Amino acid sequence: MIGAIADDFTGATDVAVAFRRTGLPTRLIFGVPDHEPREIDEEGAGALVIALKTRTTTPDSAVRQSIAAARWLQKAGARQLYFKYCSTFDSTAKGNIGPVLDALSDLTGARRVLTTPSAPAHRRTQYQGYLFVDGVLLSESHMAHHPLTPMTDSSLPRLLSAQAKASVALVPHEIVRLGSDSIRAEVDRIAPSERTYLLVDALDDDDLEFIGRAARFDPLVAGAAGLAAGLAAVASEGTATSMSAAADAEMDAALLAAPAVILAGSCSRRTLAQIDVLLRAKHPAHRLDPTIETDPKKLASEALDWYDALRGGSAGRAPLIYSSAERAELSRIQRALGVEVSASILESAIGHIAHGLVERGVRRIVSAGGETSAAVTNALDIHDCTVGSEAAPGVPWIFDKRRSLALLLKSGNFGSPTLLADAAASVSGSADE
Repeated sequence: MIGAIADDFTGATDVAVAFRRTGLPTRLIFGVPDHEPREIDEEGAGALVIALKTRTTTPDSAVRQSIAAARWLQKAGARQLYFKYCSTFDSTAKGNIGPVLDALSDLTGARRVLTTPSAPAHRRTQYQGYLFVDGVLLSESHMAHHPLTPMTDSSLPRLLSAQAKASVALVPHEIVRLGSDSIRAEVDRIAPSERTYLLVDALDDDDLEFIGRAARFDPLVAGAAGLAAGLAAVASEGTATSMSAAADAEMDAALLAAPAVILAGSCSRRTLAQIDVLLRAKHPAHRLDPTIETDPKKLASEALDWYDALRGGSAGRAPLIYSSAERAELSRIQRALGVEVSASILESAIGHIAHGLVERGVRRIVSAGGETSAAVTNALDIHDCTVGSEAAPGVPWIFDKRRSLALLLKSGNFGSPTLLADAAASVSGSADE
């Protein structure tokens, strides 16, 4: 069994569906469970994914949570750990990718760790050690202006070396194209004894499967969802692909047909474009502004009052409650309140809103943004989910059967401009088609 540790909630859904897509029975767990893993172990999952919120926390906190997750996964029977970070290598000079890799290497005894953020389905590729996003260098992409983790360097060896204690080396694309045996030989040549993190070039899914085959029996592997899919493609060979019982499929289909509400907090260009599609299509919309009301409970109460007044009068269009803002507006809010305070107000408000919506009978929520999705799942006390069909590559529906909820947790940068509108529309068919 593969045990994956994801550094944010939307990244966890991305890696979970990468495993599921290949036929591995996959469970998604939010936070480190406070119980022994006996129940899940008995179900014989092919992959277990634990979602953490460690991408932008302090390195010490990220390490502590990641090690707790890793130990739980090992108790559950995981023979290989996968550390999932973002395909845009979101990090700072201090971490958290390097410190978590160091800690997991110590825990597993891994001496050489293959890793790449390449995810061709999301237009992220690594070549000669440089990361490309949407066809341009990382430092020339929208990530250069990220409010929390601005990425102004595209050299992955340079970025990782600044964070990690271990040596960092590159396996270039000309080696990768020769196949898994060539990759292993190169690893043996450049990292014979010293602990080394090997950034491996990858331009397409074939490259990622070569890397996955080369790393098949390694105790620790790291990367984005692309390499997870390559690893799973090898691990799932000969594995049964039955994902759920017919009763589960019927429940999933019923949930996907329920009316949806959209909650958006990401300020990424892609999410802003998706919100624009909703507004142009006359979806009812309520915007959260923390400079007008700083009390998150009151901010949430106003949004829920708006929703109550709206019910039955939305002409079949899913309501949108959002805090997403263009860069100038975001700067205004952050100048007025501070980055951390404004984020805290909005995340708390979104959590209260999600809880209030479920109390009002909402059973399907579409969430845009990693921090927003974490606020939603935490507020709803969601821990253990099954993974369903994808609304877009890397964006699956997940199902909390205990509370009869369907959630779509979308990373800010993922999906076509119509994704939110399409996902919020009534979905026909089961999640296991």
